[in-house]
Amino acid sequence: MRTAIWLYLFLFVAFFDLHAQYPILTPFAVSIGAAPSFIGLMMGMYSLTHLPGNVIAGYGVDRYGSRLFIVFSLAAAGGILLLQSKVTDPWQLLVLRSVSGFVLAFLSPACMSLLARIATDRVKQGKLMAGNGLIHTLASVVSPAAGAFMVAQIGFTTAFYVLGWILIGTAACAMLFIRELPTNWKQNKDLVSASPSKHVPIKNDEPATPTVPWLIYILPVAMACAQGILSFELPLMSTTKEGMMTTGLLFSVVSLGALITLSMLFLNRYSPFIRSLWGAFALALVYFSIAAGAPLPFYILLLMLGMAKGIIFPAIPSLLIELSGGLKYGRTFSILSIAFSIGAFIGPMLAGQLRNYVSPYYIAFIILMLAVSVLPFYTIRSGRNSAHFSRTG
Repeated sequence: MRTAIWLYLFLFVAFFDLHAQYPILTPFAVSIGAAPSFIGLMMGMYSLTHLPGNVIAGYGVDRYGSRLFIVFSLAAAGGILLLQSKVTDPWQLLVLRSVSGFVLAFLSPACMSLLARIATDRVKQGKLMAGNGLIHTLASVVSPAAGAFMVAQIGFTTAFYVLGWILIGTAACAMLFIRELPTNWKQNKDLVSASPSKHVPIKNDEPATPTVPWLIYILPVAMACAQGILSFELPLMSTTKEGMMTTGLLFSVVSLGALITLSMLFLNRYSPFIRSLWGAFALALVYFSIAAGAPLPFYILLLMLGMAKGIIFPAIPSLLIELSGGLKYGRTFSILSIAFSIGAFIGPMLAGQLRNYVSPYYIAFIILMLAVSVLPFYTIRSGRNSAHFSRTG
């Protein structure tokens, strides 16, 4: 459990550092001459270069463990931020953001795989995944406003320089304090036998290949696409230093909404499939309300959006753990990260190209509703039992 505590601490610092860049990257790109369509390309390339990193992480984490990849990802991302502080041309920024996307692709699969290996039963796994979401959300509540405030006080160059050294320092601490845990196949066998859907057989204490339906990954693609659209649109509301403070606060409102639902621990009693499905439906409705100009304050809509996200994000990893049978966590979470990367690439690209013709928030609504419509078919095709539609305890 000590490993989990250290991991949560380092994750908080890392997520704080990374989310602090959200409200300042777009104004920084504009300040060096980038057009909105180019900014959409830059955000899309950041996500696209996640893909090879996710693939490497999937096999590497299962074979070599998580610690090496966590340290490398944090240290390399910090070094890139130091270089980013010297950027004077949009194309230089595009290259650095693309490389940053590749090195940070290792972080999420490695961290979630290590958390999953710490658990000794399915209940504890669910709690650890919820804890990961809580730490992520706590960091993202304050970091966007903090990043915008930092730039307003010390400028872009110094802000990127400080954030870069924070990541490098976190990597050094991770090297010292994170302890690698071996995969315990006997423990995984017990996890599979406790699963309500015993579809992954294990014989002679040897791991079997998990079979997660591909339809499940449509939801993470849609989620990341919608999030990418939001991350693209909010900073464009204003590129002045005063506007950056407002944008940072709006990002914090989204995270505060997620924190509210993450704190509702009774939600974990329900099936992760049910939470994923209805959470995505609620999220789609909020995006539609924003696109349609619902007569509600914008910050209230963003708070509701965050609350829907707080339901979905812990549920998706829990659902994948259940369907994978507790085996090959690295590959399972690698594919999840690939799905997020594809969606995060599509979202800003569509928003940048189509925002003059249709509201990007309406695009997010359509994509989420398509995912909600398709997701139930996995239970029909794979013959899942009714456990997915009930409480888990």
